[in-house]
Amino acid sequence: MTDPVSERAPRARDREPTPLAPPTPAAAAPPRATVLVVDDEPQMVRAWRKILETEGENAYAIRQARSGSEALDVLTDEPIDVAVVDVQMPGMSGMELLDRIKRRWPDVEVVIMTAYGGVDLAVQAVKAGAYDFLTKPFESIHAAALVVAKAVEHQRLVRQNRRLAEALAGRAAEFEELVGQSGKMAEVFRLVKAVAPSQASVLIQGESGTGKELVARAIHLRSSRRERPFVVVNCTALTETLLESELFGHVKGAFTGALTTKPGLFVAADGGSLLLDEVGDMPPPLQAKLLRVLQSGEVRPVGSNETTRVDVRMLAATNVDLKRACARGAFREDLYYRLNVVGITLPPLRERPEDIPLLAYHFLHKHAQVMGREVSEITPGAMEALLGHPWRGNVRELGNVIERAVVLGQGPRVDVSDLGAVARAGGGGDEGESGEVGRAPATDVPYAQAREQAVSQFERRYVSALLKRALGNVSEAARLAGLDRSNFRRVMRRAGLKPEDYKE
Repeated sequence: MTDPVSERAPRARDREPTPLAPPTPAAAAPPRATVLVVDDEPQMVRAWRKILETEGENAYAIRQARSGSEALDVLTDEPIDVAVVDVQMPGMSGMELLDRIKRRWPDVEVVIMTAYGGVDLAVQAVKAGAYDFLTKPFESIHAAALVVAKAVEHQRLVRQNRRLAEALAGRAAEFEELVGQSGKMAEVFRLVKAVAPSQASVLIQGESGTGKELVARAIHLRSSRRERPFVVVNCTALTETLLESELFGHVKGAFTGALTTKPGLFVAADGGSLLLDEVGDMPPPLQAKLLRVLQSGEVRPVGSNETTRVDVRMLAATNVDLKRACARGAFREDLYYRLNVVGITLPPLRERPEDIPLLAYHFLHKHAQVMGREVSEITPGAMEALLGHPWRGNVRELGNVIERAVVLGQGPRVDVSDLGAVARAGGGGDEGESGEVGRAPATDVPYAQAREQAVSQFERRYVSALLKRALGNVSEAARLAGLDRSNFRRVMRRAGLKPEDYKE
């Protein structure tokens, strides 16, 4: 038997796992999962090595130990992802080893093995923290390998969840509700930091749902006006007359229904910041009046001959291309330049897919906390569906989808079946953790054959989608899949796909 010490992998500091959403295209693929097999029977260790090497397509680094104490030595010397532990061993029992592993290495998933007649003990082990159990002899090598594969996936999911939570905590402390780790969002954060201390007017442009108001609020909170009001007015929500009254105020009797004198939002925002949301839809007559306010710093209420001086930081947001609107005469060019002293453009979500996992977990934690639900994870299949969705409604749509999943989901994890329209958009029907959508599993063939068909269908669809997204770049597609290049090529060949078919 091979000495387990002779096959040791690099220590934890040398094999940091790759984040779920790598911040840069150059990020390396995650290392192979390390599985520790603990059994005093050499033939069982050999059997597991064959199972994992055959079924895992070299996806695992395999370690072995003959006893509980030897297993603890291996765990101390190197990071282990999953431990497959026999219950009946001389010296330290599998149950005692499980307890010691969970107390010292809580992230390590443990799969318990027990002979027939030991099911009650296995159930007890699961209650004590084991991920799952297997009865010997195994139903099939496929079933045994699948249990280990799910344990590996769950362990990585937990670690990814923790890393995303840590990233979210840091981002929340710095930019409140603004979430992102992509290069495009990094530029937005840089501009916010740079412009916030000034008094310059800022024009924030972007599609609906990209978070323009959040950017405006972030600018206000980083300015010297942070203790003063931050006032928002939606230029599309009111008629021209009501909008003028809201902005500039009115005196009693200025128009029908003006029963009292009312100061406008410019006065309400005095000393603070005023955000004109969807300013591109402001009627032309009001554009002229707004320009006068920006030039003079004085507001004249409707029906009054007197003006009030105000000190307001102007922020404007729009999903309209104002430069084109100016060209066709729909927006005043002089007002455009008054508002666009500094311009910030928010990218649509489809152009920054690496931010989707971070945003999804942000909304998951937010809505779970509000609703008092213990939902803390998103399955790989669900995340795949989220990454593949076009998100025409941008971040707002993603937030709504996750909120729905938290409201309607039943378990501690968001699965594809909880995603509603996102799952249906992927091909219709429910989906499990594997990410396979649409076709119901065949029931007229044996389990093993049906499983092979489902896996084959999933692999082809999944790899095809990644190659399409990576424009046939195998290295990039492998990075997105979290596989090394050789393993991804093996899966690609098995699915009968060629990268050249996906190049531009």
